[in-house]
Amino acid sequence: MRKILFLFLFLSASLQFAQGVDWIKEHYIKKDYRIQMRDGIKLFTSVYSPKDTTKNYPILMIRTPYTVAPYGEDKYPDNLGPNESFPRDGYIFVFQDVRGMFLSEGQFDDMRAYIPNKKSSKETDESSDTYDTIDWLVKNVKHNNGNVGIWGISYPGFYAAMSLIDSHPALKAVSPQAPISDWFIGDDMHHQGALTLSMTYNFFKGFGQVRDSLTTHWKNGPQYASPDMYNFFLNMGPISNANTKYLKGKVPFWNSITQHGTYDEFWKSRSNLPHFKNIKPAVLIVGGWYDSEDLYGPLHIYRSIEEKNKQNNSHIVMGPWRHGGWARDDGSSFGDFAFGEKTSEYYNKHLLTPFFNYYLKGIGESNLPEAVTFRTGANKWISYEKWPPANAEKQFFYLSPKQKLTQNISKENKTQFDEYLSDPNKPVPYTSKFYDSNTLYLRPYMNEDQRFASARPDVLVYETEPLDKDFTIVGPIQANLFVSTTGTDADWIVKVIDVYPDDAKDPDPNTNNIEMGGYQRLIRFEILRGKFRNSFEKPVPFIPNRVTEVKINMNDVDHTFLKGHKVMVQIQSSFFPFFDRNPQKFVDIYNAKESDFQKAFNRVYYSKQYPSNISFTVMK
Repeated sequence: MRKILFLFLFLSASLQFAQGVDWIKEHYIKKDYRIQMRDGIKLFTSVYSPKDTTKNYPILMIRTPYTVAPYGEDKYPDNLGPNESFPRDGYIFVFQDVRGMFLSEGQFDDMRAYIPNKKSSKETDESSDTYDTIDWLVKNVKHNNGNVGIWGISYPGFYAAMSLIDSHPALKAVSPQAPISDWFIGDDMHHQGALTLSMTYNFFKGFGQVRDSLTTHWKNGPQYASPDMYNFFLNMGPISNANTKYLKGKVPFWNSITQHGTYDEFWKSRSNLPHFKNIKPAVLIVGGWYDSEDLYGPLHIYRSIEEKNKQNNSHIVMGPWRHGGWARDDGSSFGDFAFGEKTSEYYNKHLLTPFFNYYLKGIGESNLPEAVTFRTGANKWISYEKWPPANAEKQFFYLSPKQKLTQNISKENKTQFDEYLSDPNKPVPYTSKFYDSNTLYLRPYMNEDQRFASARPDVLVYETEPLDKDFTIVGPIQANLFVSTTGTDADWIVKVIDVYPDDAKDPDPNTNNIEMGGYQRLIRFEILRGKFRNSFEKPVPFIPNRVTEVKINMNDVDHTFLKGHKVMVQIQSSFFPFFDRNPQKFVDIYNAKESDFQKAFNRVYYSKQYPSNISFTVMK
């Protein structure tokens, strides 16, 4: 198999900062341990301690399913910690293979469920495994100061978040970065019931291979010819063909996905959002506005902590980053857009490093704002006392005739609508680029020019007049649509777009050779699988041709549409192959047949009776 491609996006240790193997070996000593959990299972743990033993150091830990390589006490990595300042400042670094992965014993369980009110030592979860690990470390690793911090990006961010629940008294500071929260509603594997096809398939075909024994190596996935992604997944046909043609039933979690097509207990039990109660450590949650995998998680874990803990010390940072970009590049640009500064350097120097130094070493001051976000469009950092900010209000923009988006609700009693033919055999691509089908997805699509989509007959377009002043939206977005379909199921995708003036100047230097005049910059999008419009637990079909209201919740933004720009909304019914195809027939999509896929005419209505709109949270 090609190099495990998902590592590029998921592996938390792939940092832009690197001290070098020789420097780390000169200043740190490595010891490997097998730490016993309360049920007798032993977890492989590597500990890097400063050679200078004249003082004590805090412990900074990461728990990961992606290996703690390099293995062996004589083998050293080229970096330690979240950035290069940490090893130079002096910390004890701990890396642990989570239960069931690589050299740790036990059975691995994806997004392992939390068990409240444990009745015996046999009942374990990631919270208890973290507690037991910390308890052993503070008692057995020499020269620690009794303070422990945990961090991690993506899946390791999930393990960091789980450490907050029933936390060990020594755990003083936690930074869940791009943490997973719910794999059916918003993170990674699904968005509001729709499968993230290319990401999920390409991730689990490698990561989901069953481990036969303790190992230090990844197990190869299936080998096959791989054309461009759009055609590969289109030619695959129904999702059931993934097993028939390629996976052969050998990836247990893929099998579980296809067996749990609704928000049943399998998915509910894995959501950590109900459990963030009585949180005691200081928390710094980190996410990226352009994170295509775990944007939902940071925002909703932060909200869960705020809602369930009247007194808490939680903070959130949201920057203009891809998945883990704050640790993997300098954050000076994303896609076609530059931000005027190295945003990752700002975050690491002024936010992350001071956070851990204060709570684990007592250095500096506790003056971190409640929320810090990078406002795209305006390209500046903003601090808030509350997120979403208190000084914001909802504003509604209504779909109107002649492709207009206005703040005036229609006075027209006559039923009006726009219609398009949605053909699952010719789905709307989510990006204009072609790329190899072994990749998870094309990262820059999150702010890509949407002119390729607006030119299609199966994409509806609505836009405002040029703005007479800057227009800043903050917080969540909701689309409220009145729709109908000739089928019995349909996906509804809404995109919010910043349209640049026709005379907008091209960037200088123009590295990507782009035309900024009329550029349609994607700001936020979301999908709703229509059968889940009333309930993710109990899907219901559409009645053909009956007008039905659907509400599509979209993740937060902090963006300024500059004066002279326009706000655009696009509506479509496919976003392929980022999301799987809806047959447009009310069936179990994971077991749908080729014959189930059908064309459908989909309508979006706008009138006094059916006021389809999109609501923004706007700065006053």
